[in-house]
Amino acid sequence: MKSGFVAVAGRPNVGKSTLVNALCGGKVAIVSDKPQTTRRRIRGIVNGEDYQLVLVDLPGFQRPLDPLTEHMQRTVDASLEDVDAAVIVLDGRQRIGGGDRFVAERVFGLGVPVVIALNKVDRMKPEEIAPQIDAASKLGDFHALHPVSARTGTGVPELRDELVGLLPEGPAYFPTDQRSDLPVDVQVAEIVREKALALTREEVPHALSVEVEELGDKVVRAVVYVETQSQKGIVVGKGGRVVREIGVRARPELEVLLGRRIFLELQVKVKEKWRSDERMLERLGL
Repeated sequence: MKSGFVAVAGRPNVGKSTLVNALCGGKVAIVSDKPQTTRRRIRGIVNGEDYQLVLVDLPGFQRPLDPLTEHMQRTVDASLEDVDAAVIVLDGRQRIGGGDRFVAERVFGLGVPVVIALNKVDRMKPEEIAPQIDAASKLGDFHALHPVSARTGTGVPELRDELVGLLPEGPAYFPTDQRSDLPVDVQVAEIVREKALALTREEVPHALSVEVEELGDKVVRAVVYVETQSQKGIVVGKGGRVVREIGVRARPELEVLLGRRIFLELQVKVKEKWRSDERMLERLGL
């Protein structure tokens, strides 16, 4: 069979995780319009009759500002060291600029085939696509360029076939019924964080993280961490309205993931400057 690892790289918020989910045929990585949503390396596993394509969804390339973003950038750098191919994801609606060229320079320097995915074409006018393809083609000596919509699935099967064609012969690296390499408790924490991101304002998301304290047969307990009392007030909401809504949105997805009905208990705690606390980052697996 053919098997191998393909890095999925790009600036923050170009739709990398949505594209990985579309390629995998189901949810592997959480999705949000907030920057820094993807904080860890996530492997999405695509199994076919004669192939296993492992997509390495990476945090967006960024200039490290604190220990958390330093960890994230180190994750990016380490994950690029041993891949068989790479995908550069671009937001087709935005001008291709210095950030995209920075990513491209790093990725083309790996010495592996590079495929460019021009994403979000469903939100573009037909006459806008060709100029963006032309601009994208100048980023480097690419193997192929695919206009896609991760949201609608347009062009995704063709992109998947392209990537499979770049894989070497090899073994299956993961069980064929597995879609992600994340431990279950981390998947639970990420789903809760996704719902919290969707319900909180701009001052909160960067400072928000989730840790699962109990993963029982019937009860799941998780802590939502923030850095200040004012952020806690936002996440809890008046009379607990926001944190309850986080639970309401997360519970059905968690029950599908776990395969059973659960009681979800959420607490919101303040952990000042946790993004600069190396021990906390290690505990959270970041």
